[in-house]
Amino acid sequence: MSKVTVIGAGMVGATCANVLAAREVADEVVLIDIKEGLSEGKMLDMYQASATTDFKTKLTGCTNDYAQTANSDVVVVTSGIPRKPGMTREELIGTNANIVKSVVSQALAHSPNAIFVIVSNPMDTMAYLTLKSTGLPKNRVIGMGGALDSSRFRCYLAKATGANIHDVDGMVIGGHGDTTMIPLTSKATIKGVPVSQFLSQEELAKVAADTMVGGATLTGLLGTSAWYAPGAAAASVVEAILGDQKRIIPCGYYLEGEYGQEDIMIGVPVVIGREGIEKIIEIELTDEEKAAFEASAAAVRKVNQILYDTNAI
Repeated sequence: MSKVTVIGAGMVGATCANVLAAREVADEVVLIDIKEGLSEGKMLDMYQASATTDFKTKLTGCTNDYAQTANSDVVVVTSGIPRKPGMTREELIGTNANIVKSVVSQALAHSPNAIFVIVSNPMDTMAYLTLKSTGLPKNRVIGMGGALDSSRFRCYLAKATGANIHDVDGMVIGGHGDTTMIPLTSKATIKGVPVSQFLSQEELAKVAADTMVGGATLTGLLGTSAWYAPGAAAASVVEAILGDQKRIIPCGYYLEGEYGQEDIMIGVPVVIGREGIEKIIEIELTDEEKAAFEASAAAVRKVNQILYDTNAI
């Protein structure tokens, strides 16, 4: 029997829970939130939907009762306040650090063997906080950002080329931020054919730029953070874990010398399976990509320092 807990019943958390349930990724999905009735209501809504969509996943909604999350295989953390138009992910750190640290400790008390997938922003720093505050092995703390950013990269590549999005392959590494993510245009392909055969350098630069502000674009349009793509991206990471899929997905991982970086959680391609992050893939970067990665790491470290300055860790 497999079990996943999603902490936070906002739009991202509820979408993640719905994707997990509809795809029958786990035998049971628990949705928990501090707000009275929110998770129960959303899970009841999903259960009613199962009558017509024919999934059989057990759905549990609860208000701040972590005992019901016991023995979860994976815990997805989406808790925190969402971005508003004009806000950066980094501006959320003060509030969200306290929230994430609290919910992670409560979940870990009931599921000591769980793998944690961190979605809360600023994601790289919240994943770093989770790792440092819990002492968990680094393979069991995963930052979801690269999976989401890569899906947005593939979206913009498909729109620019007219290709079927399922034929498009591309990854984004670096920090999960509007100025820190690095869409690897040099590695992107359509059915194995380099995208440079379909798009000019100017067009590729626009795709990369659109990808980097993909989240901010949606925040501007919606008035709050996006939820469909983030929720689905988190669910895809969970599915790779529980299905032992050995998929290569760019995710936040704790580096200890890889890519020339130490003591940092940042997006890199990793192999995800039943043990969480099972292997890091060190790909050859261009000189420009290497410089961008170093700048991205420096920016992430600057945000991480706030955790120490405020005694969060």
